[in-house]
Amino acid sequence: MSAYPEKLQDFLDSISLLPDESERINMLIDYAEKFKEVPPEIAEKPYPEKNKVPFCESGVYVWTKQQNDNTLKFYFSVENPQGISAKALLAILDKTLSGDIPDKIINIDENIVNEIFGSGLSTRKNMGLTGIIRMIKRDAKDFL
Repeated sequence: MSAYPEKLQDFLDSISLLPDESERINMLIDYAEKFKEVPPEIAEKPYPEKNKVPFCESGVYVWTKQQNDNTLKFYFSVENPQGISAKALLAILDKTLSGDIPDKIINIDENIVNEIFGSGLSTRKNMGLTGIIRMIKRDAKDFL
């Protein structure tokens, strides 16, 4: 059994089938272009520091809301317009984790950043993206 929620595992399975690194990069850029900023009914600037991901150079903020069916919905903001990797990861996480229950989200392995982006990320970028995963897991624990 996978340690990941089903939609996230399906995404990882599909990205692992891409034989060429440039295809993976193009797929991630496509996801970055699908990124949606947090709607004003959830949050408006200036955003609270408690929602800011530590160590993330892209200035990422995360909000987690529980839905009526106890699933979670994630919302994000990226302050750095150059934050393509962050936008890609956030679009992937929204698509694959929003609508899932906290129990499935809290066990996500932080190594998922390497599974998605490969091992070529700089240490600083890896720290920031891993920080996003940690914040999502932390928020999900609050709804257990």
